[in-house]
Amino acid sequence: MFFWKTIQTFTQKKYLEAVKSNLPENSLRKQIASRYLTGNGIEIGPLHSPLEIPVGVTVRYLDRMPVEQLRKQYPELSKYNLVEPDIIDDGETLASIADASLDFVIANHMIEHCQNPIFSLKNWLRTLKGSGILYLAIPDKRYTFDRDRPVTTLEHLVQDYAEGPAWSKKSHFEEWSRLVSKVSENEVALKTQELIDKNYSIHFHVWTQFEFLELLLHCKKKLFFPLEIELIQKNEMELIVICRKIT
Repeated sequence: MFFWKTIQTFTQKKYLEAVKSNLPENSLRKQIASRYLTGNGIEIGPLHSPLEIPVGVTVRYLDRMPVEQLRKQYPELSKYNLVEPDIIDDGETLASIADASLDFVIANHMIEHCQNPIFSLKNWLRTLKGSGILYLAIPDKRYTFDRDRPVTTLEHLVQDYAEGPAWSKKSHFEEWSRLVSKVSENEVALKTQELIDKNYSIHFHVWTQFEFLELLLHCKKKLFFPLEIELIQKNEMELIVICRKIT
């Protein structure tokens, strides 16, 4: 057990380091932002690694709780500076954001935390003006602490969208307890309940670049979401995706 906890801690640290804004892989994030971001928009859940945006672009930061509470939720980020949100809201629904009011929405390492990713994509697109940009960075599960978890199937995501995510919520926490926290089998139930009670924001769903593209194509072709995929770019341990809202 000590071995697995050591490996887990090491992997989580490497993952956190990989999304720090001063690392080389973030230079590509910056280049892509310079190409696509203009006007006024929001970044959802920036935590310790907000996207560096171009000069003249205005961004407001949105998260589900203030920094003081975020620090309690993520003690592993204690040595990092966290962004104080301008807006407190649920990043999956954006209930406080008006329709067609934003030039861009940034959601880096956010969608894997969403319990209902298709619903989240729908809401993010809802808030964009025509030709607005959805800027996503998605961790490829093969290169993170999620590497032992099975890829989330499209069928699972479609069911979450159709029925709501409650049916699968507990199973995600159980999978996290087994395959990320690496607790023993007789500790799974206790760890699962601990995570649920804390409302801990785990990676509910995981992808590689191939399955995430499958999800976007399903949203466009089957659900008729108003989006065009402008860019898909592998960036070290993540995938950067740019979608444009079409009208």
